Amino acid sequence: MRSNFLTQVTLFALLLWAGMVVGISFLEAPVKFTAPQVTLAIGLGIGRLVFGFLNKFELFFCSVVLVGLFYNRAPFKILFPALLLALVMALQTFWLLPALDVRALQIIAGQVPTPSNLHHVYVGMEVFKLGMLLGTASAVYRQHVHLVTPETSPLHP
Repeated sequence: MRSNFLTQVTLFALLLWAGMVVGISFLEAPVKFTAPQVTLAIGLGIGRLVFGFLNKFELFFCSVVLVGLFYNRAPFKILFPALLLALVMALQTFWLLPALDVRALQIIAGQVPTPSNLHHVYVGMEVFKLGMLLGTASAVYRQHVHLVTPETSPLHP
C-alpha cells in the first residue's frame, strides 16, 4: 500500500538533504576560508565539526528516504539511485571522512601531510550525490503526480 504522506516525507527529506549539501559543501566550506581572521587550522577545526554533524543528518535523511521508498514499493528506477546514495554515504562515513579527518588533525597539529587527492574525491562525491538527490526527488515527484489522480487526491471532495 502506498502512502501519500510517506511519499511527501521522502520528497521533503531528499530536497532538504540536497539543500544541506549545497549550503554546507558548496557554500559554507569554501567561504569560511575567505574570512580575514580564519587561519587554515581554525577553518579545518570548524570544518571537522560541521561535516561531522552534516554526516549524521545525511545518514538520518538517507534512512528516511530508503524506508519511504521501500514501504511504498518504489520501482527500481527510483530505488536504484537511492541505493547509490546509500553507497556514497557508506563510503564517506567509513572511509573518506575519517581519512580527511586524519589529514585535518595533522595540519591542525602543525604537520604537513603527504599530498593527497582525497579532497577532490570528496568534492566529486558531493557533486554526484547532489545529482542523485535532485534526480531521485524529481522521479519521486513525477511518480507521485502520476499516481495521484483527482479522485485519489486528499483535496478531492
